[in-house]
Amino acid sequence: MLPASNRLRRSDDFRRAVRTGRRAGRRAVVVHLLPGPGPTAEPARVGFVVNKAVGNAVLRNRVHRRLRAVMAAQLPGLPAGSLTVVRALPPSGSSSFEELVADVQAALSRVLR
Repeated sequence: MLPASNRLRRSDDFRRAVRTGRRAGRRAVVVHLLPGPGPTAEPARVGFVVNKAVGNAVLRNRVHRRLRAVMAAQLPGLPAGSLTVVRALPPSGSSSFEELVADVQAALSRVLR
């Protein structure tokens, strides 16, 4: 579970991260990352987009839970003050947890270069 201070909630923040951040896609996910303004005391924040193309509500919730668990482990590696949006693609519904971990890690390493 992500701590409350690390959750992205405002639609303006989602929009800003998606439109102006760096993007890297893999088979099951697309990761958008907008680096913070510099060394700040603000924590990195993460948000998720899992739309109906992924599957029914049960499947979307499962994908959302898995992505939250993956990103909770990745939080220490994110720059302070950054905004990250993880968008699930339709293949994420049939992906295993290990495949989601690999896709998210590969996409994150690409946007953090």
